[in-house]
Amino acid sequence: MLRFMPVGDSMTIGSAGEHTWRYRMWRHLCATYGGPFTLVGPRETLYDKAADAPTSYAYAEPDFPPSHLAGWGEGWMHMAPLIGDATRASRADVLLVSLGLIDLGFYTNAEQTAENVRAFVTGARTGNARVRMVVLPVIPNVRAMSDAPFAAQVTSFNELLAKTVADLDEPRSPLLLASTPPSYDIHTDTYDGTHPNTNGEHKIAAAFADAMYQGWDLGGPYEL
Repeated sequence: MLRFMPVGDSMTIGSAGEHTWRYRMWRHLCATYGGPFTLVGPRETLYDKAADAPTSYAYAEPDFPPSHLAGWGEGWMHMAPLIGDATRASRADVLLVSLGLIDLGFYTNAEQTAENVRAFVTGARTGNARVRMVVLPVIPNVRAMSDAPFAAQVTSFNELLAKTVADLDEPRSPLLLASTPPSYDIHTDTYDGTHPNTNGEHKIAAAFADAMYQGWDLGGPYEL
């Protein structure tokens, strides 16, 4: 049984009524991965905007393993202290990680965020020395269109992320840097300039799926 743990912020946990890219990934793996697998993690809920809390189970499609480690407003700095125990408890084999927008927007600069990436990887390996990780660069949101310093921080962090992934990659516990979806458009792939709509969910899932297929021959190419 191969265990995938989605790790992320509001774009990964999703909110009430959504499918989430986690569901799109599960459907893709059902069609392309030839062995048993599941999604794992210590959390299962969606974010409920009315309650302002992650308390909803109202998935648009509830018939899939909803487990994850994602949180509305959480970033690398929040997940680094949690990932070791989460990986160990869930026996995760592959982490699918989409983090950084929150860090850069509210908490840490590019260099500090990259240091938290290193702490995250170290923590994950304490939970499973052979864990594999696929990391998605930060997708610039609507704020980057009007806030030049923030946009520069996103660009700087993504460059540092690529270097960090290359530095920390090792045969026993490989890291892959996924590609930012080349056609991702915040006007057509999000509902508010940040959070993915159906198009965006598919494109984020495709970024992870294509990285795993190209890097590890796992699954198959994603069909949008």
